Amino acid sequence: MNGEVRVKNIGLRGVTVADTKISYIDGENGILIYRGFRIEELAERSSFMETAYLLLNGVLPSAEELREFTAEVDAARTVPEFVIDSMRRIPREADPMDVLQGVVPFLGVADPELMVETREANLRKAVRLIARVPAVVAAWNRIRNGLEPLPPDEGLPHAANFLWQLTGNKPDDQIARDLDVCLVLHADHTFNASTFACREVVSTQAHMYAGVSAGVGALSGSLHGGANARVMKMLFEVQKEVKSEDEVGDWVRMRMERGEKIMGMGHAVYKTFDPRSKILKEMSLRLGVRTGHEDWYRLLTRIEQEALKEFEKKGKDNIKSNVDFYSGSVYSMMGIPVDIMTPVFAISRISGWCSHVIEEKFAEAQDKPALYRPKAEYVGHYCGALGCVYQPVDARE
Repeated sequence: MNGEVRVKNIGLRGVTVADTKISYIDGENGILIYRGFRIEELAERSSFMETAYLLLNGVLPSAEELREFTAEVDAARTVPEFVIDSMRRIPREADPMDVLQGVVPFLGVADPELMVETREANLRKAVRLIARVPAVVAAWNRIRNGLEPLPPDEGLPHAANFLWQLTGNKPDDQIARDLDVCLVLHADHTFNASTFACREVVSTQAHMYAGVSAGVGALSGSLHGGANARVMKMLFEVQKEVKSEDEVGDWVRMRMERGEKIMGMGHAVYKTFDPRSKILKEMSLRLGVRTGHEDWYRLLTRIEQEALKEFEKKGKDNIKSNVDFYSGSVYSMMGIPVDIMTPVFAISRISGWCSHVIEEKFAEAQDKPALYRPKAEYVGHYCGALGCVYQPVDARE
């Protein structure tokens, strides 16, 4: 078959399509690595700015390099006024992810290096996107609520500044640090749907903003982003429908008997625990105590326990909680609206998307094809070697 490999109708699961040095998942053992560093170590010791630098450049920065990189991001936070003006004309009921996907090309138009395709120029474009995507998300949340967007605060670090621009309140150091850790945890995850969308688009030699817009579009789909928001909706349902925590088991069992999902459970790659989930679970407990939402944490842990029991009965003991199960409660306790949770995912993942765009554009593999071009198998009507003969409507039987 001329070297043709047939992997039809499997969603490319298990199919290796390219080399990457950016991140690695060992799904059997619950391991996630960015550029050789385990996610647990980065969450404990690193910051989002340092992690973003690592993803983009392949090495951890020196203290001076980190200061310079952080200063570059901070200096690029201001969104061009014509972009803000255009957002004011969008219907206020618009989905925040649709707004973000529509605004990313406007950010590209404003980028003086939009069509400059050197590695250095793409790194600078990545800095602008990392800086401005949070500002866009925050601005839209205020605009749709009839409020004026807030300017960035030069004295606040990345995560804290986003919360300030989103809510108008400056967070304390612990909450700002917790959000920073969340951004580290969501920064990259190999060839997921949105990352592959970015890489596929820029493989055509499209610019970075086109690729990132595609990534946002992929993330907006219900099978990719937004699971943490659906976990929160599930949590609110439980609060309404059960009278005590002792009834949670019956609620979980009835939901599963109806064929409905327990949101935030299971993962396409991890066959055991998601290493990010443990970190977020501990964070949810800590924030619950601080914000008076310990009931959320208790209900989530009870749902998790009861769901694990039901999965074990069905011989599916490899289904565990994933990154989304506790992150929704964490974001809610930080004051982030439920429908802004997927945009917050994008605020983090923009660092991974841009890193993959750069890797795709400047691939080291010399034998790599110029662009992705999979093949489909035609299974429609066939009329012979010469094709079908058109008949006018009045001549058809």
